[in-house]
Amino acid sequence: MHDTILVIGSSGQIGTELVVELRKLYGNSNVVASDIISSSNEIMGSGPFEKLDVTNSSRLLDIVKKHQISHVYLLAAILSANAEKNTDLAWKLNMDSLFNVLNLAKEKIIKKIFWPSSIAVFGPSTVKELTPQFSITEPNTVYGISKLAGERWCEYYYNKFNVDIVSIRYPGLIGWKANPGGGTTDYAIHIFHEAIKHNKYTCFLSEKTTLPMMYMPDAIRATINIMQAESKKIKVRSSYNIAGCSFNPMEIATLIKSNLPNFTIDYNIDFRQTIADSWPQSIDDSIAKKDWDWNAEYNLKKITDDMMINLKNKYNLPI
Repeated sequence: MHDTILVIGSSGQIGTELVVELRKLYGNSNVVASDIISSSNEIMGSGPFEKLDVTNSSRLLDIVKKHQISHVYLLAAILSANAEKNTDLAWKLNMDSLFNVLNLAKEKIIKKIFWPSSIAVFGPSTVKELTPQFSITEPNTVYGISKLAGERWCEYYYNKFNVDIVSIRYPGLIGWKANPGGGTTDYAIHIFHEAIKHNKYTCFLSEKTTLPMMYMPDAIRATINIMQAESKKIKVRSSYNIAGCSFNPMEIATLIKSNLPNFTIDYNIDFRQTIADSWPQSIDDSIAKKDWDWNAEYNLKKITDDMMINLKNKYNLPI
């Protein structure tokens, strides 16, 4: 019997691209997209879609049984900046969604889960440079607290109930297909859109705020690779550090300016600066590299060049 995949959160920044790649690999009919709102035209037109509020466990079970789902990618979450604006809802969605899926695996209704964690699990007391896999985790945001709690529950369910769950700690993610999702690192997406449309950008972080980032093709590849890896290779059942490249707003603005000489940037720092200041500046992902052969392909220049080309096409501008 072939594996049938459910992607929960298919309308988000990651889900928008992950569903497309999974359908290329496993066939359109074998990858069910789901979200509380409709997904992209590409997703809606190429395969099955189910409307789902993942906090509704009975609706989730109905979809899993209807499509005979074996593998779940749980991407639904309220991200860092938005979570600070609605703490109760963020905690409920981020934790209830995880428990609903974990319990399906505990009952052997599904076989395997991917659940994303984040660099938000780290906090002000964490080592900032090359933050190791096993480090102090004292997050001071609702999003970070929910992700840290989730990591502990993932490992617990693996040890206690033999639930096959894998996870990676995403850095800030950059992509051109979907709109930003309310994260603190989203400036690195907004800046490209504003540069191309208006030749200027006002950044909510300071110019020297260095953060770990990753281009979406690398993030999608990491997500699929860890799910395809042999279970015996996965030594960390909480969540793996993975790294792309680290940079600050001034560095990305300089590269954009080399493409758009009239581009200007200014700064209007807001509450997201405090969140960013609590996070690492670079990540040590040597354990992921050793265990399941992870390696990033995109540096800042390659990201910038690819973003500029694709967004100019998106906005029908000359390249």
